[in-house]
Amino acid sequence: MKLATKLKTALLLLCAATAASANPFPGGNAVNGQKLFEQYKCNSCHDTMMGGDGNKIFTRLTRKVSTPDSLIDQIGMCSGNVNAHLTAQQKQDLAAYLNNYYKFK
Repeated sequence: MKLATKLKTALLLLCAATAASANPFPGGNAVNGQKLFEQYKCNSCHDTMMGGDGNKIFTRLTRKVSTPDSLIDQIGMCSGNVNAHLTAQQKQDLAAYLNNYYKFK
């Protein structure tokens, strides 16, 4: 009986470890996200804020986004700046693309 308990515990720990390292945007398509990023000219705001290199906004030390959920929220807020009415799927796609910068796990 003790062996069965130990095996169950080991299995649960393995599952938890796998979930912790899983892709934070499993339903997102980074290729589609990049297309959306370019289509809506997302860097048009970032370029102004970052002195011409909008991509620096993703790697600055004082960035606002620190979790996968906060990235989705930020995409929702930023979409209004470029007059984009994004679906939940499009937000996931953009987040999957932007995760190339953020490197959330």
